[in-house]
Amino acid sequence: MYSQAGVNRQTVAVLGEILWDLFDHLRRLGGAPLNFAAHARRLGRCPLLISAVGTDSLGEEAVEAIQVLGIKTRFLQKTSRFPTGTARVQLSPGDQTRFIIERPAAYDALTISDRDLARLVSQAPGWLYYGTLFASTPAGEEALCRVSNALPRAARFYDLNLRPGCWCAPLVTRLLQNADVVKLNEEELTLEQEFTALPQGTESFCREAANRYGWQAVCVTHGARGCAILVRGDYVESPGHSVQVADTVGAGDAFAAAFMHGLLAEWPVAEIADFANRVGALVASRHGAIPDWTIEEAVEL
Repeated sequence: MYSQAGVNRQTVAVLGEILWDLFDHLRRLGGAPLNFAAHARRLGRCPLLISAVGTDSLGEEAVEAIQVLGIKTRFLQKTSRFPTGTARVQLSPGDQTRFIIERPAAYDALTISDRDLARLVSQAPGWLYYGTLFASTPAGEEALCRVSNALPRAARFYDLNLRPGCWCAPLVTRLLQNADVVKLNEEELTLEQEFTALPQGTESFCREAANRYGWQAVCVTHGARGCAILVRGDYVESPGHSVQVADTVGAGDAFAAAFMHGLLAEWPVAEIADFANRVGALVASRHGAIPDWTIEEAVEL
């Protein structure tokens, strides 16, 4: 349904940043694309992570941790141009989390050669995941275009993940136009409504945006209150699941992986929404962007 013939539906190319989330007294490996890849791996998918780390201690530590997560590193580059990415995390009450991101970082030095593209095409990924941060530089957007053009049959999953100073309306519009599946949160919804002149209501926004851009599915997350999802004209609003929140970092990325999982399984839209809410809540109840969890725990939540 979301991947054409001749592709591996279980394989997803994941393009974007790898960085360390820096809290007051500790650091944890993160970056939305890496988080998404790790959670997709937990759900039985095969992520191909396309990114770069520095030739520094944080880069070496990141590579080791990524391998432990069971994610293949064949498309993971090392560079001496810039240090491994970092983001200072500021946690606030409720669902509000702010990131102060150091740029340029190693992922900004990622280069996509013809050989890289040939190796990627040979894997025939059925999905391509991307966000805004990596594409916010000309080199990043060019790399995304090269990968996207090389995988014309892959379903494109765009998770906005807008970060202050790392996006602009024309860029986001181009990325929206390239997508088949889109995920955004309430704050991003408000911003997008402002610069696209799309309707204010969530359902009317989803329906008109899907018609305008040709999306197959779109999801708006409401934090602890759940989500709204439109899949091929079928719309549902699903309540969240109450948990004791440890931190919300990575919960949206886990939700995104579960959203894709449900789309691939071709579940009814209500089941997709409920499962994604469960996975997001489960991750929010534990510390770190990539805590240990199982599908059984999500189902029992």
